[in-house]
Amino acid sequence: MDAADLDRQARTLSGCIPPLLVSRLLERGHSDEVEAQARCGEWFCARAWARLIGDQGRQAQALEALAPYVATGWWPAARTQAELLESWGRAEEAIALTLPYASTGGLPLEYFARLLARQGRTDEAVTRLSAGIEDRLLATALVDIAEGAGRDDDVAALLAARIPDRHRCDSPWCCRGLDPDDAIELLATIRERQGRVDEAIALLRTRSIASVDNRDRLADLLARHGRIEELRAYAVTDHLGHAAQRLAEALEERGDVEGAIAVYRRPDDSQDFRCHGTERLAELLARHGRGGEAVDVMRDLAEAHNGDDWILHTWSNLCLAQGRPEDGLAHLDALASARGGEEEWDLYWIRLPLIAARDGVDAAVARARSHPEGATSYAAPHIAELLADAGRTEEAVAVLAQHAPANSRELAGHLIDLGRVNDAVLLLQQRDSEPVSPVWTGSLFNDPPF
Repeated sequence: MDAADLDRQARTLSGCIPPLLVSRLLERGHSDEVEAQARCGEWFCARAWARLIGDQGRQAQALEALAPYVATGWWPAARTQAELLESWGRAEEAIALTLPYASTGGLPLEYFARLLARQGRTDEAVTRLSAGIEDRLLATALVDIAEGAGRDDDVAALLAARIPDRHRCDSPWCCRGLDPDDAIELLATIRERQGRVDEAIALLRTRSIASVDNRDRLADLLARHGRIEELRAYAVTDHLGHAAQRLAEALEERGDVEGAIAVYRRPDDSQDFRCHGTERLAELLARHGRGGEAVDVMRDLAEAHNGDDWILHTWSNLCLAQGRPEDGLAHLDALASARGGEEEWDLYWIRLPLIAARDGVDAAVARARSHPEGATSYAAPHIAELLADAGRTEEAVAVLAQHAPANSRELAGHLIDLGRVNDAVLLLQQRDSEPVSPVWTGSLFNDPPF
């Protein structure tokens, strides 16, 4: 066992028993296998086993299970042990364990500082994080912790110094570390909790990049404070549509469903928002018992964007949820006909659950196997899923086994369900030869991400 191997397990989830299947083993009553594999270098088994027996009060045994992993110097193992120690009321031991790792910065320092703050040592946490404010992760933790330390003004000054008068990043990759837009958003967070909401709004209006991860902080702030008319005006100017989405959410939260519907039906929005807004409109209608309207809305979108796979997935799932598989199949069949009856597997398989719902699993499986790509390794999981959902797990295993070791995780999961634990573990632990990669230290900006 060494840190490089553990890092490979965590990074690739290959050649090992991944977390979801560890949980499956425990759910199916195979805790003895999890314990045995924990002793043989299976990190995810060791983590789950230590947490399980720690919750049972077997603290010494939990630490013993983690000890070989922690001894490698690998940060995730040390963090897991520290989390257990803190949960048992042994925070000082957790602090002592993680202190050496904090010097690497990044995730270990963030965890260490938050641990200190939870133990009332907020001034020390703020001091440590302030030195690393150029790291967005650490800056975010600093803002979170500063409130409890009464240090909001100090941290606000550090952030303000990171906001130049002229330069603004025009992409997320412009500046290394904490770029001006990040600093603006974090400073706005402080101003909002100080009750200086107008200042927070003014700050957020100066950003170059308004939306991150499909959310707009200004729109969220306006919604939180009930400033609906300001949010409505902002939504008109936001070409990405994220402010309009937040407006619709806020109106729905207030019980104004018709108002939310009207937001999604605005005719003058961007093409991107019209697509995603229509999807959200369908979801909104379905939530409020208007499934028929939802199906009609998604049908119109699917017809306007012929063959767009994410739209077809949403459309098909909606038809299933509304008990109208025939509607979904009619559109998919018309699409295939328009293409001369030919349809590649990545679109064809979308129809299989609809066929199963309308005509039964055997009909869906037969249709799948009749496709030119129906005997491939990438078609096998879709066929196996149909069989497994119908309780025909052994048949699902037979389908996947024809292509082993491809789809090894799906196959192993079904083997576990059948009680064939040894076969599942052997399959999962097969490894392809690969070069040893450097162990990631947890630093976000000093190490390459891949």
